[in-house]
Amino acid sequence: MKRAKVAVIGAGNVGATVAARLVADEVGDVVLVDVIEGMPQGKALDLAEATPVGGTSVDVSGSNDYGAIEGVDAVVITAGIARKPGMSRDDLLATNAGIVKSAAEQVRAKAPGAFVVVVSNPLDVMTYLAWKVTGFPRARVFGMAGVLDSTRFAYFVSRELGVAARDVAAMVLGGHGDTMVPLPRYTTVSGIPITDLLAPEAIARLVARTRDGGAEIVALLKQGSAFYAPGASAAAMVKSLLRDEKRLLPAAAILEGEFGEHDVCLGVPLVIGAGGAERIVELKLTHEEKAALRKSADAVREGIGVLKSRGVL
Repeated sequence: MKRAKVAVIGAGNVGATVAARLVADEVGDVVLVDVIEGMPQGKALDLAEATPVGGTSVDVSGSNDYGAIEGVDAVVITAGIARKPGMSRDDLLATNAGIVKSAAEQVRAKAPGAFVVVVSNPLDVMTYLAWKVTGFPRARVFGMAGVLDSTRFAYFVSRELGVAARDVAAMVLGGHGDTMVPLPRYTTVSGIPITDLLAPEAIARLVARTRDGGAEIVALLKQGSAFYAPGASAAAMVKSLLRDEKRLLPAAAILEGEFGEHDVCLGVPLVIGAGGAERIVELKLTHEEKAALRKSADAVREGIGVLKSRGVL
């Protein structure tokens, strides 16, 4: 049986971590693509040399040429500059829009049958941009952020309660940034809502830390931003896609009426399988949750509007 092949565009810390997770789980062959000469080749060789230790049998390669992505089954776009201390995700908009647009054009030309998972920030706007530029159906273009935000929330909950992190299932909707919408009612420990386990003040503190999760790491690192959790999150999405696992994950999807939103990309519960973004699951939200999600959608639209005003879209 033919092995799946994944192209990771951007061989920085996030892209390399995505590749490492895909290789370790033998999801498929991996090609790293980056404009920096030697970097994707070097990281690919390093990963390939680790396969005998892990007992994995996949091919890993690196290239500065987009021709290397021809025929791939999935593309993960991580290319773009990383946040620096004091920089918001929206500060990245102008620079990363040009980078993602160029990558999406290459995907459209070289891998017209591929699925696309976007990781570059500001993520929801970049996912919308990639969807528009490729012209692919919305089921084939989606973004990573909700998985990352939810895993951060789950980790913080597990530490607060002193329980195994794997027993926590968290749900965070909305845009990847200050307007994200963590949902404590839908966040559980072995099926028990955390609203039954934690005081409202504790939940509010964990929600705030989740919203600031990326900024907290940026401040600690001082140079660069998070990459282990983002890379693991993107790899989990690709794995569900290529292995048809049909996992229900919070991810950035193009909405066409779901949750009352149109023509915008937003984090929602998404079933990811062989058909890509196969189904959006609409949760019953309270009035406050709906208002928060609407505010988040408006923030994403604002970013999309900036790209339109600059002629990027």
